[in-house]
Amino acid sequence: MSPLSQVGLLLINTVGSMVLFIVMLRFLLQLVRADFYNPISQFVVKFTNPLLIPLRRVIPGFGGLDVAALVLAYGVQLLTMAAILLVAGASIPWANVFIWALVGILSLMVNIYFWGLIIVVIASWIAPNSYNPALILINQILEPVIRPIRAKMPDMGGLDLSPIAVFLLIQIVEILLLRPLAMMTQVPAGLIIGL
Repeated sequence: MSPLSQVGLLLINTVGSMVLFIVMLRFLLQLVRADFYNPISQFVVKFTNPLLIPLRRVIPGFGGLDVAALVLAYGVQLLTMAAILLVAGASIPWANVFIWALVGILSLMVNIYFWGLIIVVIASWIAPNSYNPALILINQILEPVIRPIRAKMPDMGGLDLSPIAVFLLIQIVEILLLRPLAMMTQVPAGLIIGL
């Protein structure tokens, strides 16, 4: 592969990953009813609105889910993967790319929760009770997942072990769902953003 193709792949992967991450954040922020006055939320909304508002006219929400944001995320993943395959000169059945894009979306969602938990745990040691906008937003995204687990955990004298239980659940989802899907559809390594 030529150096120019490698630079092209790097740029496509970087830009595609960033856009996909921001669109998935928009979906999650709306899902958990996060604070949209947070500066990071404001950035996410302003970044995604030009594509999301017209898409919402065609694709309505369903049961509190922002279906248009999910469709946009799927489209971004699909376009990024198609561009990577074209630049790499790979000849792969396009039907596989549609399945791989879905696996990539699921993988990114799991990774957002995994890395969010790591950030929250480390921040609780370094800067407990911090009012950093990023930490507040991460807590708002994670809280609906952690709260039910925390409620069922026994009282450990002020020690919160619910993040460990969530880490275990994430690993179980990866083992039982994501890895078999990736192996079943023979996803090439490095093609899926977030896997």
